[in-house]
Amino acid sequence: MKQLAQTIVPTRVVGPIKIVSSEFTGEVKAPLATFETPLWFSVGRGARVAKKSGGIKVVMIQDCMTRSILLEAQDAASAHKIVNNLNEHRAELEKITEKSSRFTKLKDWHVQIVANLIYVRFAFTTGGAAGHNMATKAAQMLQEWMLNQYPELKYLSISGNYCVDKKNSAVNGILGRGKYVIAEILIPRDICEKQLHTTPEKIVDLNIKKNLIGSIISGGVRTANAHFANMLLAFYLAMGQDAANIVEGSQGFTHAEARKGDLYFSVTLPNIIIGAVGSNKDMDFVKKNLNFLGCLKENDFAYNARCLAIITAAVVLCGELSLLAALTTPGELMRSHIAIERKR
Repeated sequence: MKQLAQTIVPTRVVGPIKIVSSEFTGEVKAPLATFETPLWFSVGRGARVAKKSGGIKVVMIQDCMTRSILLEAQDAASAHKIVNNLNEHRAELEKITEKSSRFTKLKDWHVQIVANLIYVRFAFTTGGAAGHNMATKAAQMLQEWMLNQYPELKYLSISGNYCVDKKNSAVNGILGRGKYVIAEILIPRDICEKQLHTTPEKIVDLNIKKNLIGSIISGGVRTANAHFANMLLAFYLAMGQDAANIVEGSQGFTHAEARKGDLYFSVTLPNIIIGAVGSNKDMDFVKKNLNFLGCLKENDFAYNARCLAIITAAVVLCGELSLLAALTTPGELMRSHIAIERKR
């Protein structure tokens, strides 16, 4: 295979971003790789507001990677019987999963039966890795066990699209895939007005009419945000992540409230897929950026991955807040883009 010239994406550090979390508390500067120059300045403005407001609180709700297998039974009645019988073998399925990798644990599974087809969506914890391959390997071993346990079943696919990998879906929004993280902040009115040049009421109103109603009329799938994908892609590229995961990663919700004159602002991301070990993490720039963030804690890769997810959510909040603030003022978005691009 012919090797072309190395691809280079412009990368800058933004921040510091002040974060408060049970997993990680402190200030970080986040590397963002993007061709969209204004993104650095936008996230940077959000970071300044966050620091002046006391920081961004981040909570991790859930952590799991999924893979769905697809099998075929004789008929719907047989499929239903087999699915019900699976619950009696949980301990055995857990042991099989642990044989696939010492870091992989079976967390749960969900099933859909369509005609005589069985879709089993396994959910695993995968330590410090994003876990695509680990989940697939474990799911393959569980599928082989099912085919031996129930000889009447037929193999159809190791992936049945019920995972759901790199596609928009309702199931990921409901059950989560990867790390389910919520970031929130309370911004005093005077900081909102001085730093964002807007008011809490304007941001709340715009979030309802743009993000919520706009997403409904466009047919968005369990998503209502302005541009989660921009921040996710920039951070994923800088940290050596599988960038295609921004498809499900950008599904999420922006929420805003006026609270006694101040602004409560939050982003909910059910599908942050990110890891501190595995594919690409041995590249020099990735190791450098992981060390820079403080996400290479020795012998605790699971912590490192959670740390990355928490920082990801904080970065997304900064960029989302800044853009919505800009959109409340006619012409500001275009003026800032032109000024930054021409200066560059």
